[in-house]
Amino acid sequence: MTHTWQITTVTDAARARIAASRVAAAYGVPLLERTRLATALGAHLRQCLTKGGTWRVALKVPGPGAGVAGASPLHITVTPAHETGDGGGPPPWRTSVVCPEAAEPPDGEVPADAAALAEALLGADEDTALALDKLAEQEELVAFHREELHQTNQGVLALHAELDAAGRAQREAFAAERKARTEAENARRRLTFLADASAVLTASLNHEEIVRRLPDLLVPRYAGSVDVWLFDHEDDKRRRPAPHPAAAVIAARTGRPQYAADHPGRLPGVDDQPPSALDPHRPLLCIPLPTRRAPLGVLTLSPPGDRWDADDAIMLIELTRRASIAIDNARRFEHSRDIAETLQRALLTDLPTTPGLGLAARYLPATHGLNIGGDWYDAFRQPDGSLITVIGDVTGHGLHAAVMMSQLRTALRAYAVDGGSPGQLLTRLHVFLHHLQPDLYATAVIARFRPDDPTLTWASAGHPPPVLRTPDGRSRILDAKPGAMLGIPLRQEIHDHTVPLSPGSTLALYTDGLVERRAQGIDPGIDRLAAELRAFDSTELDADLDGSADRILEPLLSDSPRDDDVCLLLCHVDSAARLGPGRVPAARTAGGSDPGDRPR
Repeated sequence: MTHTWQITTVTDAARARIAASRVAAAYGVPLLERTRLATALGAHLRQCLTKGGTWRVALKVPGPGAGVAGASPLHITVTPAHETGDGGGPPPWRTSVVCPEAAEPPDGEVPADAAALAEALLGADEDTALALDKLAEQEELVAFHREELHQTNQGVLALHAELDAAGRAQREAFAAERKARTEAENARRRLTFLADASAVLTASLNHEEIVRRLPDLLVPRYAGSVDVWLFDHEDDKRRRPAPHPAAAVIAARTGRPQYAADHPGRLPGVDDQPPSALDPHRPLLCIPLPTRRAPLGVLTLSPPGDRWDADDAIMLIELTRRASIAIDNARRFEHSRDIAETLQRALLTDLPTTPGLGLAARYLPATHGLNIGGDWYDAFRQPDGSLITVIGDVTGHGLHAAVMMSQLRTALRAYAVDGGSPGQLLTRLHVFLHHLQPDLYATAVIARFRPDDPTLTWASAGHPPPVLRTPDGRSRILDAKPGAMLGIPLRQEIHDHTVPLSPGSTLALYTDGLVERRAQGIDPGIDRLAAELRAFDSTELDADLDGSADRILEPLLSDSPRDDDVCLLLCHVDSAARLGPGRVPAARTAGGSDPGDRPR
Protein backbone atom coordinates (compact mmCIF):
# COMPACT_ATOMS: atom_id res chain seq x y z
CA MET A 1 0.00 0.00 0.00
CA THR A 2 1.26 3.49 -0.88
CA HIS A 3 0.37 6.83 0.76
CA THR A 4 1.04 9.95 -1.25
CA TRP A 5 1.18 13.63 -0.20
CA GLN A 6 1.56 16.76 -2.25
CA ILE A 7 3.92 19.11 -0.51
CA THR A 8 3.63 22.80 -1.25
CA THR A 9 3.66 24.46 2.15
CA VAL A 10 5.16 23.89 5.51
CA THR A 11 1.88 22.54 6.75
CA ASP A 12 1.90 19.91 4.03
CA ALA A 13 5.42 18.94 4.98
CA ALA A 14 4.48 18.69 8.69
CA ARG A 15 1.41 16.57 7.87
CA ALA A 16 3.56 14.18 5.73
CA ARG A 17 6.24 13.99 8.44
CA ILE A 18 3.64 13.25 11.13
CA ALA A 19 1.93 10.61 8.99
CA ALA A 20 5.23 8.85 8.20
CA SER A 21 6.08 8.76 11.89
CA ARG A 22 2.69 7.32 12.81
CA VAL A 23 2.93 4.62 10.12
CA ALA A 24 6.40 3.65 11.26
CA ALA A 25 5.18 3.46 14.86
CA ALA A 26 2.28 1.30 13.79
CA TYR A 27 4.68 -1.19 12.17
CA GLY A 28 6.83 -1.39 15.33
CA VAL A 29 9.79 0.56 14.06
CA PRO A 30 11.99 1.30 17.12
CA LEU A 31 11.93 4.76 18.56
CA LEU A 32 15.39 5.77 17.49
CA GLU A 33 14.93 4.43 13.98
CA ARG A 34 11.57 6.14 13.76
CA THR A 35 13.02 9.41 15.00
CA ARG A 36 15.90 9.17 12.52
CA LEU A 37 13.36 8.52 9.74
CA ALA A 38 11.19 11.50 10.70
CA THR A 39 14.18 13.78 11.17
CA ALA A 40 15.71 12.80 7.81
CA LEU A 41 12.39 13.24 6.05
CA GLY A 42 11.78 16.63 7.71
CA ALA A 43 15.24 17.88 6.80
CA HIS A 44 14.80 16.87 3.17
CA LEU A 45 11.33 18.40 2.91
CA ARG A 46 12.78 21.61 4.37
CA GLN A 47 15.30 21.63 1.51
CA CYS A 48 12.50 20.98 -1.00
CA LEU A 49 10.43 23.91 0.33
CA THR A 50 13.48 26.10 0.09
CA LYS A 51 13.77 25.19 -3.60
CA GLY A 52 10.06 25.87 -4.10
CA GLY A 53 7.49 24.13 -6.21
CA THR A 54 5.36 21.12 -5.41
CA TRP A 55 6.85 17.87 -4.19
CA ARG A 56 5.33 14.48 -3.88
CA VAL A 57 6.01 12.21 -0.93
CA ALA A 58 5.25 8.51 -1.45
CA LEU A 59 5.15 6.19 1.58
CA LYS A 60 4.99 2.55 0.65
CA VAL A 61 4.02 0.22 3.47
CA PRO A 62 3.74 -3.56 3.46
CA GLY A 63 0.29 -4.92 2.99
CA PRO A 64 -1.32 -7.46 5.29
CA GLY A 65 0.71 -10.74 5.29
CA ALA A 66 3.37 -9.25 3.06
CA GLY A 67 6.88 -10.55 3.84
CA VAL A 68 7.95 -11.94 7.16
CA ALA A 69 7.95 -10.04 10.45
CA GLY A 70 11.30 -8.42 10.97
CA ALA A 71 12.06 -8.35 7.23
CA SER A 72 9.32 -6.13 5.62
CA PRO A 73 10.65 -2.73 4.59
CA LEU A 74 8.92 0.64 4.72
CA HIS A 75 9.95 2.93 1.84
CA ILE A 76 9.70 6.73 1.55
CA THR A 77 10.39 8.50 -1.72
CA VAL A 78 10.40 12.27 -2.35
CA THR A 79 10.18 13.48 -5.95
CA PRO A 80 9.05 16.67 -7.71
CA ALA A 81 5.30 16.61 -8.27
CA HIS A 82 5.61 17.42 -12.02
CA GLU A 83 8.56 15.18 -12.91
CA THR A 84 8.76 14.71 -16.70
CA GLY A 85 10.43 11.30 -16.53
CA ASP A 86 13.06 12.23 -19.11
CA GLY A 87 15.77 12.22 -16.40
CA GLY A 88 16.27 15.97 -16.61
CA GLY A 89 15.09 16.71 -13.02
CA PRO A 90 16.84 16.09 -9.71
CA PRO A 91 17.15 12.46 -8.61
CA PRO A 92 14.48 11.20 -6.17
CA TRP A 93 15.31 11.04 -2.48
CA ARG A 94 14.69 7.64 -0.90
CA THR A 95 14.95 6.12 2.51
CA SER A 96 13.63 2.99 4.13
CA VAL A 97 13.40 1.19 7.45
CA VAL A 98 12.68 -2.38 8.39
CA CYS A 99 9.34 -3.06 10.04
CA PRO A 100 9.85 -5.54 12.89
CA GLU A 101 6.12 -6.22 13.30
CA ALA A 102 3.35 -7.01 10.84
CA ALA A 103 0.27 -4.77 11.28
CA GLU A 104 -2.79 -3.54 9.55
CA PRO A 105 -2.01 -0.55 7.35
CA PRO A 106 -2.99 2.58 9.31
CA ASP A 107 -4.63 5.60 7.97
CA GLY A 108 -1.90 7.83 6.74
CA GLU A 109 -4.01 10.98 6.59
CA VAL A 110 -3.50 13.76 9.13
CA PRO A 111 -6.27 16.37 9.52
CA ALA A 112 -5.37 19.82 8.32
CA ASP A 113 -6.86 21.74 11.29
CA ALA A 114 -4.56 23.39 13.81
CA ALA A 115 -5.70 21.24 16.74
CA ALA A 116 -4.71 18.05 14.96
CA LEU A 117 -1.33 19.52 14.07
CA ALA A 118 -0.75 20.69 17.64
CA GLU A 119 -1.68 17.29 18.97
CA ALA A 120 0.66 15.69 16.45
CA LEU A 121 3.39 18.11 17.49
CA LEU A 122 2.93 17.18 21.14
CA GLY A 123 3.11 13.50 20.16
CA ALA A 124 6.35 14.21 18.32
CA ASP A 125 7.68 15.86 21.49
CA GLU A 126 6.93 12.66 23.36
CA ASP A 127 9.01 10.75 20.83
CA THR A 128 11.70 13.38 21.16
CA ALA A 129 11.59 13.06 24.96
CA LEU A 130 11.86 9.29 24.67
CA ALA A 131 14.75 9.72 22.24
CA LEU A 132 16.42 12.14 24.64
CA ASP A 133 15.96 9.64 27.46
CA LYS A 134 17.52 6.98 25.30
CA LEU A 135 20.26 9.45 24.45
CA ALA A 136 20.83 10.19 28.15
CA GLU A 137 21.00 6.49 28.90
CA GLN A 138 23.48 6.07 26.11
CA GLU A 139 25.49 9.02 27.37
CA GLU A 140 25.56 7.52 30.85
CA LEU A 141 26.50 4.19 29.36
CA VAL A 142 29.17 5.87 27.26
CA ALA A 143 30.42 7.73 30.34
CA PHE A 144 30.48 4.47 32.29
CA HIS A 145 32.33 2.72 29.52
CA ARG A 146 34.65 5.70 29.15
CA GLU A 147 35.44 5.54 32.87
CA GLU A 148 35.78 1.81 32.65
CA LEU A 149 38.06 2.22 29.67
CA HIS A 150 40.04 4.84 31.55
CA GLN A 151 40.39 2.50 34.52
CA THR A 152 41.31 -0.29 32.16
CA ASN A 153 43.89 1.94 30.51
CA GLN A 154 45.26 2.87 33.91
CA GLY A 155 45.42 -0.81 34.80
CA VAL A 156 47.05 -1.61 31.49
CA LEU A 157 49.56 1.18 32.01
CA ALA A 158 50.21 -0.03 35.54
CA LEU A 159 50.53 -3.58 34.24
CA HIS A 160 52.93 -2.41 31.55
CA ALA A 161 54.93 -0.55 34.19
CA GLU A 162 55.01 -3.65 36.37
CA LEU A 163 55.97 -5.78 33.39
CA ASP A 164 58.72 -3.31 32.48
CA ALA A 165 59.96 -3.33 36.06
CA ALA A 166 59.79 -7.12 36.15
CA GLY A 167 61.61 -7.25 32.82
CA ARG A 168 64.33 -4.90 34.10
CA ALA A 169 64.62 -6.91 37.30
CA GLN A 170 64.85 -10.13 35.31
CA ARG A 171 67.48 -8.66 33.00
CA GLU A 172 69.42 -7.41 35.99
CA ALA A 173 69.09 -10.81 37.63
CA PHE A 174 70.30 -12.50 34.43
CA ALA A 175 73.20 -10.05 34.18
CA ALA A 176 74.07 -10.62 37.83
CA GLU A 177 73.85 -14.37 37.32
CA ARG A 178 76.09 -14.20 34.25
CA LYS A 179 78.54 -12.03 36.15
CA ALA A 180 78.49 -14.37 39.14
CA ARG A 181 78.90 -17.39 36.87
CA THR A 182 81.78 -15.71 35.06
CA GLU A 183 83.43 -14.75 38.34
CA ALA A 184 82.93 -18.26 39.68
CA GLU A 185 84.41 -19.76 36.52
CA ASN A 186 87.37 -17.38 36.68
CA ALA A 187 87.86 -18.21 40.36
CA ARG A 188 87.70 -21.93 39.58
CA ARG A 189 90.19 -21.44 36.75
CA ARG A 190 92.57 -19.54 39.02
CA LEU A 191 92.28 -22.11 41.82
CA THR A 192 92.85 -24.95 39.36
CA PHE A 193 95.90 -23.19 37.93
CA LEU A 194 97.21 -22.46 41.42
CA ALA A 195 96.81 -26.09 42.47
CA ASP A 196 98.40 -27.45 39.28
CA ALA A 197 101.25 -24.94 39.39
CA SER A 198 101.90 -25.70 43.07
CA ALA A 199 102.08 -29.42 42.27
CA VAL A 200 104.60 -28.72 39.49
CA LEU A 201 106.75 -26.50 41.72
CA THR A 202 106.78 -28.85 44.69
CA ALA A 203 107.50 -31.92 42.55
CA SER A 204 111.16 -30.94 42.27
CA LEU A 205 113.81 -30.68 44.98
CA ASN A 206 116.19 -28.75 42.74
CA HIS A 207 115.76 -25.02 43.32
CA GLU A 208 117.23 -24.08 39.92
CA GLU A 209 114.73 -26.35 38.19
CA ILE A 210 111.89 -24.69 40.13
CA VAL A 211 113.13 -21.28 38.97
CA ARG A 212 113.24 -22.53 35.37
CA ARG A 213 109.66 -23.80 35.60
CA LEU A 214 108.14 -20.47 36.68
CA PRO A 215 108.21 -18.79 33.21
CA ASP A 216 106.74 -21.91 31.61
CA LEU A 217 103.84 -21.80 34.06
CA LEU A 218 103.05 -18.07 33.83
CA VAL A 219 103.76 -17.12 30.20
CA PRO A 220 101.63 -16.23 28.26
CA ARG A 221 98.40 -16.54 30.27
CA TYR A 222 99.32 -14.50 33.33
CA ALA A 223 102.53 -12.74 32.33
CA GLY A 224 104.31 -11.43 29.28
CA SER A 225 107.75 -11.99 30.79
CA VAL A 226 109.16 -13.41 34.03
CA ASP A 227 112.42 -12.57 35.77
CA VAL A 228 113.55 -14.28 38.99
CA TRP A 229 116.13 -12.44 41.08
CA LEU A 230 117.69 -14.70 43.75
CA PHE A 231 119.86 -12.77 46.17
CA ASP A 232 122.55 -15.40 46.71
CA HIS A 233 123.23 -15.54 42.97
CA GLU A 234 124.61 -12.02 43.26
CA ASP A 235 127.51 -13.50 45.23
CA ASP A 236 128.42 -15.87 42.41
CA LYS A 237 131.45 -14.31 40.72
CA ARG A 238 130.80 -16.35 37.61
CA ARG A 239 127.54 -14.50 37.03
CA ARG A 240 127.43 -11.02 35.68
CA PRO A 241 125.17 -8.89 37.89
CA ALA A 242 122.07 -7.80 36.03
CA PRO A 243 120.35 -4.44 36.65
CA HIS A 244 117.08 -4.68 38.54
CA PRO A 245 114.12 -2.27 38.50
CA ALA A 246 113.87 0.16 41.41
CA ALA A 247 110.50 -1.37 42.32
CA ALA A 248 112.20 -4.78 42.70
CA VAL A 249 114.76 -3.25 45.07
CA ILE A 250 111.95 -1.67 47.10
CA ALA A 251 110.09 -4.99 47.19
CA ALA A 252 113.26 -6.73 48.42
CA ARG A 253 113.79 -4.10 51.11
CA THR A 254 110.18 -3.79 52.35
CA GLY A 255 108.92 -7.32 51.70
CA ARG A 256 105.78 -5.89 50.01
CA PRO A 257 104.74 -6.29 46.33
CA GLN A 258 105.32 -3.20 44.19
CA TYR A 259 103.65 -2.05 40.94
CA ALA A 260 105.73 0.21 38.67
CA ALA A 261 103.88 1.96 35.84
CA ASP A 262 102.81 5.37 34.53
CA HIS A 263 99.31 4.76 35.94
CA PRO A 264 98.09 3.56 39.33
CA GLY A 265 97.63 -0.19 39.50
CA ARG A 266 94.99 -0.23 42.27
CA LEU A 267 95.93 -3.83 43.05
CA PRO A 268 95.09 -5.10 46.55
CA GLY A 269 98.08 -5.36 48.84
CA VAL A 270 100.40 -3.81 46.22
CA ASP A 271 102.16 -0.42 46.47
CA ASP A 272 102.29 1.84 43.40
CA GLN A 273 105.64 3.15 42.18
CA PRO A 274 106.75 5.33 39.23
CA PRO A 275 107.56 3.51 35.98
CA SER A 276 110.89 1.73 35.84
CA ALA A 277 113.72 3.60 34.17
CA LEU A 278 114.82 0.29 32.62
CA ASP A 279 111.51 -0.11 30.80
CA PRO A 280 109.26 2.95 31.31
CA HIS A 281 106.60 1.89 28.80
CA ARG A 282 105.85 -1.51 30.38
CA PRO A 283 104.13 -2.04 33.74
CA LEU A 284 106.03 -4.26 36.18
CA LEU A 285 104.77 -6.24 39.16
CA CYS A 286 107.60 -6.99 41.61
CA ILE A 287 106.72 -9.63 44.23
CA PRO A 288 109.21 -10.67 46.95
CA LEU A 289 109.87 -14.38 47.53
CA PRO A 290 109.12 -14.56 51.29
CA THR A 291 110.40 -17.01 53.88
CA ARG A 292 110.21 -17.08 57.67
CA ARG A 293 113.66 -15.49 57.91
CA ALA A 294 114.14 -13.13 54.99
CA PRO A 295 113.09 -12.90 51.32
CA LEU A 296 114.95 -15.21 48.96
CA GLY A 297 114.62 -12.82 46.07
CA VAL A 298 112.09 -10.98 43.91
CA LEU A 299 109.84 -12.19 41.08
CA THR A 300 109.35 -9.47 38.43
CA LEU A 301 106.49 -9.86 35.96
CA SER A 302 105.14 -7.88 33.05
CA PRO A 303 101.41 -8.16 32.23
CA PRO A 304 100.12 -10.30 29.35
CA GLY A 305 98.11 -7.27 28.15
CA ASP A 306 97.81 -3.67 29.30
CA ARG A 307 97.49 -4.50 32.99
CA TRP A 308 96.48 -7.21 35.45
CA ASP A 309 93.09 -8.03 36.82
CA ALA A 310 92.99 -7.56 40.61
CA ASP A 311 92.09 -11.21 41.21
CA ASP A 312 94.91 -12.37 38.93
CA ALA A 313 97.35 -10.21 40.89
CA ILE A 314 96.19 -11.82 44.16
CA MET A 315 96.65 -15.26 42.62
CA LEU A 316 100.16 -14.34 41.39
CA ILE A 317 101.15 -13.15 44.88
CA GLU A 318 99.93 -16.45 46.36
CA LEU A 319 101.74 -18.48 43.69
CA THR A 320 104.93 -16.53 44.41
CA ARG A 321 104.58 -17.37 48.10
CA ARG A 322 104.23 -21.07 47.28
CA ALA A 323 107.15 -20.92 44.84
CA SER A 324 109.25 -19.31 47.58
CA ILE A 325 108.38 -22.16 49.97
CA ALA A 326 109.26 -24.73 47.29
CA ILE A 327 112.61 -23.00 46.56
CA ASP A 328 113.42 -22.74 50.27
CA ASN A 329 112.56 -26.41 50.85
CA ALA A 330 114.66 -27.43 47.85
CA ARG A 331 117.62 -25.45 49.17
CA ARG A 332 117.28 -27.01 52.61
CA PHE A 333 117.15 -30.44 51.00
CA GLU A 334 120.19 -29.68 48.82
CA HIS A 335 122.08 -28.46 51.87
CA SER A 336 121.29 -31.63 53.84
CA ARG A 337 122.11 -33.80 50.84
CA ASP A 338 125.44 -32.08 50.31
CA ILE A 339 126.36 -32.54 53.97
CA ALA A 340 125.36 -36.21 53.89
CA GLU A 341 127.22 -36.80 50.64
CA THR A 342 130.30 -35.06 51.96
CA LEU A 343 130.19 -37.14 55.12
CA GLN A 344 129.56 -40.29 53.11
CA ARG A 345 132.52 -39.72 50.82
CA ALA A 346 134.74 -38.77 53.76
CA LEU A 347 133.94 -42.09 55.44
CA LEU A 348 134.53 -44.24 52.37
CA THR A 349 137.91 -46.00 52.42
CA ASP A 350 140.82 -45.63 50.06
CA LEU A 351 141.26 -49.10 48.64
CA PRO A 352 144.48 -50.92 49.61
CA THR A 353 146.97 -52.16 47.05
CA THR A 354 147.31 -55.94 46.99
CA PRO A 355 149.64 -57.86 44.62
CA GLY A 356 147.68 -60.00 42.19
CA LEU A 357 144.31 -58.56 43.26
CA GLY A 358 142.81 -55.44 41.70
CA LEU A 359 140.12 -53.40 43.43
CA ALA A 360 137.89 -50.71 41.92
CA ALA A 361 135.02 -49.00 43.72
CA ARG A 362 132.38 -46.51 42.72
CA TYR A 363 129.96 -44.54 44.88
CA LEU A 364 127.21 -42.45 43.23
CA PRO A 365 124.74 -40.44 45.31
CA ALA A 366 121.09 -40.41 44.39
CA THR A 367 119.99 -37.76 41.90
CA HIS A 368 116.41 -37.68 43.25
CA GLY A 369 115.52 -37.39 46.90
CA LEU A 370 117.68 -37.48 50.01
CA ASN A 371 118.48 -41.15 49.48
CA ILE A 372 122.17 -40.96 50.42
CA GLY A 373 124.20 -41.95 53.43
CA GLY A 374 123.24 -45.63 53.76
CA ASP A 375 125.44 -47.39 51.19
CA TRP A 376 129.09 -48.12 51.96
CA TYR A 377 132.03 -50.26 50.97
CA ASP A 378 135.35 -51.08 52.62
CA ALA A 379 138.47 -53.16 52.06
CA PHE A 380 141.19 -53.89 54.66
CA ARG A 381 143.67 -56.57 55.71
CA GLN A 382 143.31 -58.95 58.61
CA PRO A 383 146.24 -59.87 60.87
CA ASP A 384 146.70 -63.20 59.04
CA GLY A 385 147.33 -61.34 55.76
CA SER A 386 143.93 -62.04 54.19
CA LEU A 387 141.99 -59.19 52.58
CA ILE A 388 138.45 -58.43 53.70
CA THR A 389 136.13 -56.66 51.24
CA VAL A 390 132.70 -55.59 52.35
CA ILE A 391 129.74 -53.76 50.90
CA GLY A 392 126.59 -52.86 52.81
CA ASP A 393 123.45 -50.77 53.00
CA VAL A 394 121.93 -49.21 56.13
CA THR A 395 118.17 -48.73 56.12
CA GLY A 396 117.10 -45.10 56.11
CA HIS A 397 118.81 -42.18 54.50
CA GLY A 398 120.44 -38.90 55.32
CA LEU A 399 122.80 -37.97 58.09
CA HIS A 400 121.53 -40.56 60.55
CA ALA A 401 122.14 -43.41 58.10
CA ALA A 402 125.58 -42.02 57.26
CA VAL A 403 126.53 -41.91 60.95
CA MET A 404 125.31 -45.48 61.52
CA MET A 405 127.21 -46.61 58.46
CA SER A 406 130.43 -45.16 59.92
CA GLN A 407 129.81 -46.93 63.23
CA LEU A 408 129.25 -50.27 61.48
CA ARG A 409 132.41 -49.75 59.43
CA THR A 410 134.43 -49.00 62.56
CA ALA A 411 132.95 -51.95 64.45
CA LEU A 412 133.68 -54.31 61.57
CA ARG A 413 137.33 -53.24 61.43
CA ALA A 414 137.60 -53.70 65.21
CA TYR A 415 136.07 -57.20 65.08
CA ALA A 416 138.33 -58.17 62.16
CA VAL A 417 141.44 -57.51 64.27
CA ASP A 418 140.54 -60.56 66.35
CA GLY A 419 140.24 -62.67 63.21
CA GLY A 420 137.16 -64.54 62.25
CA SER A 421 135.52 -65.63 59.04
CA PRO A 422 133.04 -63.42 57.05
CA GLY A 423 130.08 -65.21 58.60
CA GLN A 424 131.44 -64.72 62.13
CA LEU A 425 132.07 -61.02 61.47
CA LEU A 426 128.50 -60.52 60.20
CA THR A 427 127.11 -62.37 63.21
CA ARG A 428 128.96 -60.04 65.58
CA LEU A 429 127.78 -57.00 63.55
CA HIS A 430 124.23 -58.28 63.86
CA VAL A 431 124.44 -58.38 67.66
CA PHE A 432 126.19 -54.99 67.74
CA LEU A 433 123.54 -53.26 65.61
CA HIS A 434 120.63 -54.85 67.46
CA HIS A 435 121.88 -53.53 70.81
CA LEU A 436 123.01 -50.16 69.42
CA GLN A 437 119.96 -49.26 67.33
CA PRO A 438 117.05 -51.71 67.76
CA ASP A 439 114.94 -49.89 65.20
CA LEU A 440 117.65 -49.72 62.50
CA TYR A 441 118.66 -52.53 60.13
CA ALA A 442 121.35 -53.13 57.57
CA THR A 443 122.42 -55.59 54.88
CA ALA A 444 125.96 -56.54 54.00
CA VAL A 445 128.20 -58.97 52.10
CA ILE A 446 131.73 -59.79 53.26
CA ALA A 447 134.22 -61.58 50.97
CA ARG A 448 137.69 -62.77 52.11
CA PHE A 449 140.65 -63.24 49.79
CA ARG A 450 143.74 -65.14 51.01
CA PRO A 451 147.12 -64.80 49.30
CA ASP A 452 147.83 -67.66 46.90
CA ASP A 453 144.54 -69.34 47.83
CA PRO A 454 142.17 -70.14 44.94
CA THR A 455 139.15 -70.20 47.24
CA LEU A 456 136.87 -67.28 47.97
CA THR A 457 135.03 -67.25 51.29
CA TRP A 458 131.98 -65.07 51.57
CA ALA A 459 128.86 -64.52 53.68
CA SER A 460 125.74 -62.46 53.18
CA ALA A 461 123.18 -60.90 55.53
CA GLY A 462 120.07 -60.00 53.58
CA HIS A 463 122.09 -58.34 50.80
CA PRO A 464 121.79 -58.76 47.01
CA PRO A 465 124.00 -61.73 46.01
CA PRO A 466 127.53 -61.22 44.65
CA VAL A 467 128.17 -61.95 40.99
CA LEU A 468 131.34 -63.87 40.04
CA ARG A 469 132.77 -63.76 36.53
CA THR A 470 134.97 -66.78 35.78
CA PRO A 471 137.99 -66.62 33.44
CA ASP A 472 136.08 -68.48 30.71
CA GLY A 473 133.61 -65.56 30.41
CA ARG A 474 130.74 -67.10 32.30
CA SER A 475 129.06 -65.41 35.25
CA ARG A 476 127.69 -66.96 38.41
CA ILE A 477 125.30 -65.47 40.94
CA LEU A 478 126.39 -66.49 44.43
CA ASP A 479 122.95 -66.80 45.97
CA ALA A 480 123.60 -69.62 48.45
CA LYS A 481 121.38 -69.31 51.50
CA PRO A 482 122.09 -65.90 53.06
CA GLY A 483 121.50 -64.77 56.60
CA ALA A 484 118.75 -62.35 57.60
CA MET A 485 119.22 -58.60 57.82
CA LEU A 486 121.52 -57.26 60.47
CA GLY A 487 119.85 -55.86 63.56
CA ILE A 488 116.49 -57.61 63.31
CA PRO A 489 115.10 -58.89 66.64
CA LEU A 490 116.16 -62.44 65.88
CA ARG A 491 119.04 -64.57 67.18
CA GLN A 492 120.98 -65.81 64.18
CA GLU A 493 124.35 -67.23 63.19
CA ILE A 494 125.42 -66.36 59.68
CA HIS A 495 127.32 -69.10 57.80
CA ASP A 496 130.23 -68.92 55.40
CA HIS A 497 130.20 -70.06 51.79
CA THR A 498 133.14 -70.84 49.52
CA VAL A 499 133.66 -70.83 45.80
CA PRO A 500 136.74 -71.63 43.69
CA LEU A 501 138.63 -68.54 42.56
CA SER A 502 140.95 -68.78 39.55
CA PRO A 503 143.27 -66.17 38.02
CA GLY A 504 141.22 -63.86 35.79
CA SER A 505 138.11 -64.14 38.00
CA THR A 506 136.18 -61.02 38.95
CA LEU A 507 133.84 -60.64 41.90
CA ALA A 508 131.22 -57.85 41.79
CA LEU A 509 129.78 -56.59 45.08
CA TYR A 510 127.06 -53.97 44.80
CA THR A 511 124.07 -52.36 46.53
CA ASP A 512 120.46 -52.56 45.44
CA GLY A 513 120.51 -49.05 43.94
CA LEU A 514 122.47 -50.47 41.01
CA VAL A 515 120.08 -53.27 40.06
CA GLU A 516 116.65 -52.61 41.60
CA ARG A 517 113.90 -50.79 39.65
CA ARG A 518 110.44 -50.21 41.07
CA ALA A 519 108.65 -51.38 37.95
CA GLN A 520 110.77 -54.52 37.44
CA GLY A 521 112.09 -55.67 40.80
CA ILE A 522 115.68 -56.73 41.49
CA ASP A 523 116.19 -60.02 39.60
CA PRO A 524 116.23 -58.51 36.08
CA GLY A 525 118.83 -56.00 37.26
CA ILE A 526 121.06 -58.72 38.66
CA ASP A 527 120.80 -60.58 35.34
CA ARG A 528 121.79 -57.40 33.50
CA LEU A 529 124.83 -56.98 35.77
CA ALA A 530 125.85 -60.60 35.09
CA ALA A 531 125.47 -60.00 31.35
CA GLU A 532 127.64 -56.87 31.53
CA LEU A 533 130.36 -58.82 33.33
CA ARG A 534 130.25 -61.57 30.69
CA ALA A 535 130.79 -58.96 27.99
CA PHE A 536 134.29 -58.15 29.28
CA ASP A 537 137.48 -59.92 28.39
CA SER A 538 139.91 -60.86 31.16
CA THR A 539 142.63 -58.79 29.53
CA GLU A 540 140.36 -55.68 29.69
CA LEU A 541 139.82 -56.26 33.38
CA ASP A 542 143.56 -56.81 33.93
CA ALA A 543 144.45 -53.61 32.09
CA ASP A 544 141.81 -51.12 33.27
CA LEU A 545 139.62 -52.23 36.15
CA ASP A 546 138.56 -48.65 36.97
CA GLY A 547 137.43 -48.04 33.41
CA SER A 548 135.61 -51.36 33.45
CA ALA A 549 133.67 -50.25 36.55
CA ASP A 550 132.53 -47.12 34.72
CA ARG A 551 131.51 -49.13 31.67
CA ILE A 552 129.41 -51.43 33.89
CA LEU A 553 127.61 -48.52 35.57
CA GLU A 554 126.74 -46.62 32.42
CA PRO A 555 124.24 -49.07 30.82
CA LEU A 556 122.76 -50.11 34.16
CA LEU A 557 121.99 -46.55 35.30
CA SER A 558 121.17 -44.81 32.02
CA ASP A 559 117.62 -46.11 31.71
CA SER A 560 116.14 -44.45 34.83
CA PRO A 561 116.84 -41.67 37.31
CA ARG A 562 118.76 -42.67 40.42
CA ASP A 563 116.41 -42.51 43.39
CA ASP A 564 118.89 -44.39 45.61
CA ASP A 565 122.64 -44.16 46.04
CA VAL A 566 124.81 -46.77 44.35
CA CYS A 567 127.92 -48.66 45.43
CA LEU A 568 129.94 -51.03 43.24
CA LEU A 569 133.10 -52.88 44.32
CA LEU A 570 135.00 -54.97 41.76
CA CYS A 571 137.59 -57.49 43.00
CA HIS A 572 139.65 -58.91 40.11
CA VAL A 573 142.27 -61.63 40.41
CA ASP A 574 145.00 -60.86 37.91
CA SER A 575 145.24 -63.39 35.11
CA ALA A 576 149.00 -63.75 35.70
CA ALA A 577 148.66 -64.39 39.43
CA ARG A 578 150.37 -67.51 40.64
CA LEU A 579 148.52 -69.92 42.86
CA GLY A 580 150.11 -71.91 45.61
CA PRO A 581 151.30 -75.46 44.83
CA GLY A 582 148.66 -78.06 44.80
CA ARG A 583 145.88 -75.50 44.41
CA VAL A 584 143.02 -75.84 42.03
CA PRO A 585 144.06 -74.64 38.56
CA ALA A 586 142.04 -72.30 36.43
CA ALA A 587 140.73 -75.14 34.31
CA ARG A 588 138.80 -76.46 37.30
CA THR A 589 136.81 -73.29 38.09
CA ALA A 590 133.60 -74.95 37.00
CA GLY A 591 133.55 -77.21 40.05
CA GLY A 592 133.58 -76.82 43.79
CA SER A 593 130.97 -74.10 44.13
CA ASP A 594 128.14 -74.02 46.63
CA PRO A 595 125.10 -76.01 45.52
CA GLY A 596 122.99 -72.90 45.69
CA ASP A 597 125.11 -70.81 43.32
CA ARG A 598 123.42 -70.10 40.01
CA PRO A 599 125.39 -69.89 36.76
CA ARG A 600 124.18 -67.20 34.43
